[in-house]
Amino acid sequence: MEALIALLSDPQVWMAFLTLTALELVLGIDNIIFISILVDKLPPVQREKARRIGLFLAMFMRVGLLLVLAWIVGLTAPLFTLPILDAEISGRDLILIGGGLFLLWKSTKEIHQLTEGEEGHASSAVKASFAAIITQIIIIDMVFSLDSIITAVGMVDKVSVMIAAVIASVGLMMLFARAIGEFVSAHPSIKMLALSFLLVVGVMLVAEGFEHKVPKGYIYFAMAFSVAVEMMNIRMRKKKHIKPVDLHEPYKKS
Repeated sequence: MEALIALLSDPQVWMAFLTLTALELVLGIDNIIFISILVDKLPPVQREKARRIGLFLAMFMRVGLLLVLAWIVGLTAPLFTLPILDAEISGRDLILIGGGLFLLWKSTKEIHQLTEGEEGHASSAVKASFAAIITQIIIIDMVFSLDSIITAVGMVDKVSVMIAAVIASVGLMMLFARAIGEFVSAHPSIKMLALSFLLVVGVMLVAEGFEHKVPKGYIYFAMAFSVAVEMMNIRMRKKKHIKPVDLHEPYKKS
């Protein structure tokens, strides 16, 4: 009990908690966007359930990974070397490369579906079952969770603080996930922008898997700037009463 009181009364612990929570929120935005785009393939009545399950799984994966820190550290040990790229590939790198390729494939497929695919309840995209969507969410949760936890381990040395920050950040994400998801779904241009971001994130993950570090600050700045410009475009279109472009949605809004 005394140890807990000492921990809670330490200003550095609170600073680390707040910093890590903010960082986890930033890293979790990609996760929320991906989940939002995936759940759009489900009937409207199932979307909120899938969204919450996806975020709960993300939280449990992060906490679970924090409890096996020794295994995570082991994942950074080189497994083999690629002479052509002069890169030592570890277990973590393989997961990042696999996750990045999955994001590239999935984002490209979604862009094709929305621009040239079938639409309406008769489309083949509707055949995606609830279980299939949850499976895809689990795959991407694993990738984002690993990247997030490795970042956390590099910032804070107390597992309890890391777990508290992860739970707090996922709790905040749950509060805003529905609003973010509905906003992305309601604005076709934002949805395409989000898919473009996921393509960039996929490329970044593959690059990091091959030991090519990409400054994330530049990427997040570009994303924020693009969103700011598009928000101004949306305001202008509303004032001029311009109807948004219709995408080929699996479930058309009635």
